[in-house]
Amino acid sequence: MSNTIQDISVNDISGQPVTLSDFAGKVLLIVNVASKCGLTPQYEGLEALYEQYREQGFAVLGFPANEFLAQEPGSNDEIAAFCRGTFGVQFPMFAKIVVKGEGQHPLYQRLTAAIPTAQALPDGKLKARLSEKGLIDGKDSDITWNFEKFLVNKTGEVVARFMPDVPPQDALIVRAIEAELAK
Repeated sequence: MSNTIQDISVNDISGQPVTLSDFAGKVLLIVNVASKCGLTPQYEGLEALYEQYREQGFAVLGFPANEFLAQEPGSNDEIAAFCRGTFGVQFPMFAKIVVKGEGQHPLYQRLTAAIPTAQALPDGKLKARLSEKGLIDGKDSDITWNFEKFLVNKTGEVVARFMPDVPPQDALIVRAIEAELAK
């Protein structure tokens, strides 16, 4: 299986088909997002990253998903209105997809196969807390929760994966973005 994502097709939040090759030459942070999650305020940090680095060839791509306690119940139109109205999101948003389990979108099949384990903060406790509550199931390589992040380089290769509780503006992510932009 290829480690690049550029041949994958998705629909944008308005339902228009997009091929990820449209983002060739850009460094991407791909994030599965949700509107009713404790991590939802990360939209603000994601938008700040996008604003800070987009002129250098960086984009955040948001993929709404409803696999985790049904925390993204809205329609694509409702999701778009929420993201723009609540957090001023300008980065590209896509139609709701399945990121884990039966019906998993090919994009997330490729992302999780490329990097099966997410980097965590040294004091990160999200996975342990979810496990204690019986909310971790499936394969070790599965998406853990909403707001898991994948870094993709300019040629479409998946180069890093970050746990959901790593804030978008954490040095771990920022250094990785800056290193890819410098290449």
